[in-house]
Amino acid sequence: MAAIHITDIEAAINHWRSCAPSPDGVALAPEIEALGEAYALMVYHHKSTVDEEHLPAQALAAWLTWYDTTPDTPCIAICSTSQGDDLCKGCGRTFDEVQFWPGMTPAEKRTVWRRITLEHSAWRFNRYAERAAEGVSAWQGAISRGR
Repeated sequence: MAAIHITDIEAAINHWRSCAPSPDGVALAPEIEALGEAYALMVYHHKSTVDEEHLPAQALAAWLTWYDTTPDTPCIAICSTSQGDDLCKGCGRTFDEVQFWPGMTPAEKRTVWRRITLEHSAWRFNRYAERAAEGVSAWQGAISRGR
């Protein structure tokens, strides 16, 4: 079983805060209450992760509902693992992560998302956008020169 990071618990709480705001400024939606309790215990015990099987059922259900609102895959359709790379230049996943992605649990997928986001080296995060911006700049320059 994979672990769920505290930042994902926070994101799920914020999701539920926007979906089910307090009607009176005091009462909490049951999902927020369940996630908040899990979050508080993580903070109290100085834990940055909680295993899926140790998350209370109501908190896990609320987390999974939030998870369903996130992108399923980091793929940007530029897969260098199909060309023999061990690490995809497009999304940052390993060959095994790309191959076994459909069978991974939501927590396993979020663990991979967290790693590739922290590494911030895949084209998905910077180079692809930079290259696209460079292409637009070159195109605009050509137009302004009348070519």
